Amino acid sequence: MTAESSTDDAVARAVELAGAGGRVVLGIVGAPGAGKSTLARRIVAAVDAQHGPGTAVQVPMDGFHLANRALDALGRRDRKGAVDTFDGAGYVALVRRLVAADEPVVWAPDFDRTVDEPVAGSIAVPRATRLVVTEGNYLLDEDEPWSTLATLFTETWACVVADDVRVDRLVGRHVRHGRDPESARAWAVEVDGVNAARVVAGLHRASRTVLT
Repeated sequence: MTAESSTDDAVARAVELAGAGGRVVLGIVGAPGAGKSTLARRIVAAVDAQHGPGTAVQVPMDGFHLANRALDALGRRDRKGAVDTFDGAGYVALVRRLVAADEPVVWAPDFDRTVDEPVAGSIAVPRATRLVVTEGNYLLDEDEPWSTLATLFTETWACVVADDVRVDRLVGRHVRHGRDPESARAWAVEVDGVNAARVVAGLHRASRTVLT
């Protein structure tokens, strides 16, 4: 059974982890719209305020989305966000490098929602960084290569929120990035909904549940 906490408690725990010494890699998992990125940003801000700028860095799994051109070639563009629309092996390899912390700097990709594409070499993680916060949908997925991740993270936290709130967040996000309200809700329910069911099935394996 996982411990349950508020976002404030979770942030306090992250500040504590960052002060323990050595590299900590925290994985935050949750269904689309569960608040993973928002929590990660709060953690980085709080840790940097407590321990100094650059102590924490956020690295999103979304940087490993396959490019739209690749998804078109594979016939997967209409379900972007599904587990097989990411470079899972590439993400696992990055997490291993982040855990090892034996390079002067590791460059991680980001995801640009304005163009709906990953952007390589966007996020610098220097060796001195104490806390790496990485978030995404499939951090606790049972299939390879994702199943390796649970053994790599210092802790893995699951973001949980009421489903209607989660869907409303997704609809708002899709509208902000160019979809009309009807197609935004259809994507949130039909495409994101399928992915959410897969993610939720594995959340019991998290070390902490954060109510977002």
